[in-house]
Amino acid sequence: MSTERISTTGGMQTSYGFQSVEEGEKQTLVNDVFHKVAKRYDIMNDVMSGGLHRVWKDAMITTLNPRKDPGYKFLDVAGGTGDIAFRIVKASGNQANGVVLDINGSMLSVGEERAEKQNLAGNLEFVEANAEELPFEDNSFDAYTIAFGIRNVPDIDKALREAYRVLKRGGRLLVLEFSEVDVPILDKFYDAWSFNAIPKFGGVITGDQEPYQYLVESIRKFPNQDDFAAMISRAGFGNVSYKNYTGGIAAQHSGWKI
Repeated sequence: MSTERISTTGGMQTSYGFQSVEEGEKQTLVNDVFHKVAKRYDIMNDVMSGGLHRVWKDAMITTLNPRKDPGYKFLDVAGGTGDIAFRIVKASGNQANGVVLDINGSMLSVGEERAEKQNLAGNLEFVEANAEELPFEDNSFDAYTIAFGIRNVPDIDKALREAYRVLKRGGRLLVLEFSEVDVPILDKFYDAWSFNAIPKFGGVITGDQEPYQYLVESIRKFPNQDDFAAMISRAGFGNVSYKNYTGGIAAQHSGWKI
């Protein structure tokens, strides 16, 4: 059992939290996690971040600054419940059109229901597909977003190459993900909260601690900020940068298809 972070050399394909699994097995295990938590996904993120995920997501949309133009098209990956997509549409004055893509049908069902309730269904298409094999033509989107989902993709390098492929020239990649805390004392507090409190709260909320145990472990396995930025560059993106939120608990990564 390895607790070390994965570097740019890879390894996420066989990392299910701190467990090593056979190549090809991870996706099934991750799917099961999200089938279990789909109905309570926002509550899950509140537990994982102390509610701060809402602030971080708002900051992500401010960075994106989508055009108020019906020709503006975005792809939100691993965004089944619509949390990011809804924000993008609203920030565009309900002009932008987007695709919400998720490999998990349970998550998509929640998002489609929420979109109808918020009168946003006309701006969005919900697609069940794999981030590693996007069912879209080259140069299709102005923006590609993924929030708290990239670490659950087995082959992250492949997903990043696919992101580059489907973006238009001048298109932007934005990734929001839990990352490596770089503030002394905060890192110790966050570890204690993560490993002692989060699974227990998750068990109370959903009746099952195991998905939350995987999620907190997967954060520690994910490449740190510099290593992940290098992966984005390797996929072909230019002007790659990142910004830490709350001492590095989360980080927003940006890249452009130049």
